[in-house]
Amino acid sequence: MTTHTHPRSVAAGPADNWLTQQFAPISLKALNAKAAMLERLDNKYVVRAPVLAAAAHELSELFDVLEIDGQRSFTYDTCYFDDADLRSYHDHHQGRRQRVKVRVRKYVEAALCFVEVKLKDKRGSTVKKRMPYDPALFGTLDAQALAHVEQSHQALYGRPFGKRLTPVLSMSYRRITLVAREGGERMTIDTGIHFNGSVGGGGRSAQRRTGDEVFIVETKSAHGRGIADAVLRRHHQHPTNGCSKYCVGMSLTGAVDHFNRFRPALRKLGALPDFDSDVSAAPSSTPLLELSHGLSN
Repeated sequence: MTTHTHPRSVAAGPADNWLTQQFAPISLKALNAKAAMLERLDNKYVVRAPVLAAAAHELSELFDVLEIDGQRSFTYDTCYFDDADLRSYHDHHQGRRQRVKVRVRKYVEAALCFVEVKLKDKRGSTVKKRMPYDPALFGTLDAQALAHVEQSHQALYGRPFGKRLTPVLSMSYRRITLVAREGGERMTIDTGIHFNGSVGGGGRSAQRRTGDEVFIVETKSAHGRGIADAVLRRHHQHPTNGCSKYCVGMSLTGAVDHFNRFRPALRKLGALPDFDSDVSAAPSSTPLLELSHGLSN
């Protein structure tokens, strides 16, 4: 069994009020009654608050917001796993068609936890395989979890996974989930992302956090051209290349040396890692805040 500690959960941000209050609510039961988007095409955007506020007026006529016990944003704790060669990261960086991400995700308020395996199929769609998991095991992969990873990989790719996984990055953020009134399309809005990464060896660690005025927005639809994408295009927003939170977090916390594929996302987030020689390309007023960067005790 591998172990890892997760970051402290981030606090609710101001988006809880100004962004979500204009949407009609949908319950978790009603959301689950809709088709689960476990196979979908995703688009990711980095959007600033003024643009998102303007787009929200249109979106509120087409989407409802998930509400549970009067709450409309929720804390997600996630731990990502990779092998000693960081094969998952480098497969993504190299744009390989067949790539896998393995994580344990905890829904803090609901006290639910899942082992999730995200794979890409031949047409580039995301296939997500989930297994319920004991929240007390967050940050670990036990034998049953490892078997789930192996079976998920074998089922899609027809060959063994065969990699020894260890935790390499954890993160915590607030998520708002929007659900289309017609069809199964969904949209998630993440803010206040706190990355906690193992950097190289020797116990070195780094933590980074995004500001409350920048959001990672993900649209999830059957064909990748959903109604949310159309609304965002009308507000001059286009998908951001290399906007995997795992890969961005690995880049920002100094866990990897090569991250050219993720520069567009890093720049839109408002900062490049402080060890990047091209840091001058980053905006001078950065919403990306470094919490700590140094040797751990």
